[in-house]
Formats: sequence, structure tokens, C-alpha cells
Amino acid sequence: MQNFIVSSGVLAKLRDKHDISIREVEQCFENKCGMYVVDDREDNQTDPATLTFIAPTNRGRLLKVAFIFLDGNVHIKTAFEPDDQDIAFYERHGK
Repeated sequence: MQNFIVSSGVLAKLRDKHDISIREVEQCFENKCGMYVVDDREDNQTDPATLTFIAPTNRGRLLKVAFIFLDGNVHIKTAFEPDDQDIAFYERHGK
């Protein structure tokens, strides 16, 4: 994916902690069927704002992706399998 940036630390966390590949994250962007939601929780506030969404991979694995847009690039902050609370929040605010 063009303009897609993942630091080595985030890459290691995705792989080692969450067992997620970069290709799965790319697929979530390709399969997104809703809006990006601003993560305005105090501990997660960034400048520019952190955006999140939930989407499936091509194999149907549901992931929550957090990223920022900066200088025309998408900087991945994290991705993980969402819990029921994450899914309910996204259904209310992102769809």
C-alpha cells in the first residue's frame, strides 16, 4: 500500500504480541465499510488525531486499526482483534 508507514517497533508488536501481518492491516483498509473514528480518549490524544476503524481481513479476521495521517502518509500505531466493547462503540460511531 502506498504511503503506508510502520515503525520497526510497531511491526514487532503486531507480529509478536498480536500475530498480525502488515498485509492483514492493508486488507482492513481495503475492506473498510464505515468511517474513521477519532480516538479522543485522554491517554490516546495525538496531534494529528489518532483515527481508528474496525474491518475484516480477506479471511474474515476482524481487526481494530489505529493510525494517524501525517504528511500524506498513513502511520500505523497498532492493530489488534477488537473486543465486544470496541465493536459496539464502532457500530454506534463509525457506521
